[in-house]
Parts: sequence; C-alpha cells; structure tokens
Amino acid sequence: MIILDKPYVSDFLIDTINKYEIPVLKSEYAKSINTINSTNLISDNDAIHSIINENELLYTNSENAIGWISKNLEETNLPQQIELFKNKEKFRELISKLFPDFYFKKVAFNQLKDIDYKTLPKLIVVKPNVGFFSMGVHIIKNKNDWGNALVSLNTEIELVKDLYPLKVMNAKEFIIESYIKGKEYAVDCYFNDTGEPVILNMLEHKFSSTDDVSDRLYFTSTTLIHELKDQVQLFLKNLNDLAGLTNFPLHIEIRIENDMVIPIEGNPMRFGGWCTTADLTYHAFGINPYQYYFEQKKPDWDSILKTFDDAIYSIIILNNASGYTVDQIKSFDYDKLMSTFKDPLELRKIDHLKYPLFGFLFTKTSKDNLAELDNILVSNLREYVLTW
Repeated sequence: MIILDKPYVSDFLIDTINKYEIPVLKSEYAKSINTINSTNLISDNDAIHSIINENELLYTNSENAIGWISKNLEETNLPQQIELFKNKEKFRELISKLFPDFYFKKVAFNQLKDIDYKTLPKLIVVKPNVGFFSMGVHIIKNKNDWGNALVSLNTEIELVKDLYPLKVMNAKEFIIESYIKGKEYAVDCYFNDTGEPVILNMLEHKFSSTDDVSDRLYFTSTTLIHELKDQVQLFLKNLNDLAGLTNFPLHIEIRIENDMVIPIEGNPMRFGGWCTTADLTYHAFGINPYQYYFEQKKPDWDSILKTFDDAIYSIIILNNASGYTVDQIKSFDYDKLMSTFKDPLELRKIDHLKYPLFGFLFTKTSKDNLAELDNILVSNLREYVLTW
C-alpha cells in the first residue's frame, strides 16, 4: 500500500500504481489525483487492517505521511522505527556501537547562542534534529562560521517553518555533530521480510566546494554502482543488525572516508524525496524501485552492469540560489535551461511561489561532456530568472 501526500507525486509513480494495482490510502490528497484508478483507493480502516493483520507492505512518497502512521499504526513497530531515523539524536545513539568516537549533542534552538564555541570539536555540522532537504544545515570550521550560522538560522527557519509538518521539519531542536569527510552518497534500498538489505540505487551527491551543503546535483552510473555496492551492502547489514528492520524502505545518506562507510542520516519509508532518485533509477538502469519493493525483488546488478552503458544519469535540483526573493521573480526560463544540456530526460516544473525551488531536471551525460554538469553545479541560476 502507498500513502500519497504533498509536495509531489510523479507520473511515473502514478503509472506504477495503476499498472501494478497497488492500493493507495484514500486521503483527500490521493482523491485529488484524478489519474489514479479509483478502484485502487482504500479507506483508513481497510488500510489499517491490511497493514496490521495481513502484513501489507507500506510505502510513502512523502514524509508528510508520518503523522498518519504514528496515529493509526501504534500496534506495529513502524512509528518507533521511523523515529529512529527522523530523530537524528536517536539515530546517532542507535549507531554509536559502530562509531563510538563520533561526537553529537542535541541542543534547543534558543540555547545555541549560549554555547561556548571553544567547547566544541574543531570541525562540526549543525542542523535541525528533525529536518528535510538540507534546510538549516551549516558546516562550522571556525568561530566566525559559528557566529554567522547563528545569525543565518533565524532567517532560514522563518522562511521554511510552514512548508512541512513538524514530524518532517522541526527546528525547535538542533544537533551538533562531527563533520564527516569523504565523498557523499545517497542510497535507495529496502530491508526485506528477513531483514536483508536490497540496494536499488546509489548516487553521488556532488558539491561545488567544501562549504557547499546544497542539494543541487546527484548522479549515478554503472561504474559507481560497481565500485560501491558490496561495501554499502555490508554497511546496511551492520546497520540492520542494530535496527531490526523488515519490509522497510529507506533513503540513506552516507559518506565514505578511508574505505569506511559513515552514515549522515536516514529518511524512512521512502526513496529520494519528490519522486526523484527512484524515478531516475528507471531512466538509468531500467529498474522500477516501487515495483521491486512491493514484489520483494532484487536487482541483478551483475547483469545490469554488463548491459547498460556507462553514461552519467543526474538529478539537478533547481533550488533558488539567485539571491532574488519570491516577490522579485517573474518567471524562470526553462527553455533556456534545457538548451544547455545535450540529453535532457525529464523536466519537472515546481511553483517557486510555494517552494524555494524552480524544479527538477533529469539528464543523461556522456563522460566527455561533464562540463554541462560542472556548470550547473556552480550556477546561481540568475541567467534563467526573469525579474519584475
């Protein structure tokens, strides 16, 4: 069963629901999507009964659905398992057996200003204890960074405070933790009915600099999967030896430093937000992660890596880095943006008046044309913005 909610449901997910006749919770939001077959919609009572008594597999496209799960599925382990990942302090406590020297500390937002910076480790990250989409995340390298972060956070939190439910984004508490070096990756996976981790995709999260914390660019390739899958599989097994998850989808962010996989955070009951990484997986490898999860299938990576080309498949998140406020922006020139890419796969336009981004772009890039990705990575997008 799937719980659909804001902010976005892709056509690919809707087509998957209709093709495989996947039950969908009959929420007001789901009923508003007129392309979903009405026969797939089920009531709250039927959904609760199926999950509790018939072990119905559950997936959510949005963490906005966590509230429904917490309210209606108290008889299951799901609310507690979700909390293990959404609450960053609990997540760090969970994995402390694997990383006993990792520093972390939870602090109330209004008490951050009272902390003596000298008492903190030299290199840290500060972020909401319950957060989403890199909002309110700051890398702190020195005392000036600390002071600047405290000033910036007041503005940032005010801008996003009404975008997501408290169970998705809650800035009342922050966590201060050690900065993890190494390349960053995002992994879509699920733990099957025996707790075995099944990797569905891995993407590198590319940054423009060491200070960059944005979500502008993620990419995958057969080379990347080949190099990392065994190492990440072992880490996920070790993680689940502590968490005890079964029939549980997860989007987890990690860094790999000196061949050690260190988790940043996990996003429960879904793959990449806004229907991104799962949908890109189909473009890149012909795998439908939603289908694979519900049918408990495992990708035959050895065969896939031999069959598919070694192009780079990317998600480009068009966050508003222009410096213009919402009131200053008249429109975004999507045609101009698309013309800068040789092989764009799919464009998803987002209303920048509702969310702090213009959309998402999926692309395929040959390895001799990586400049197009380098350029968009550092762009503030002003060249595509028309102001009043």
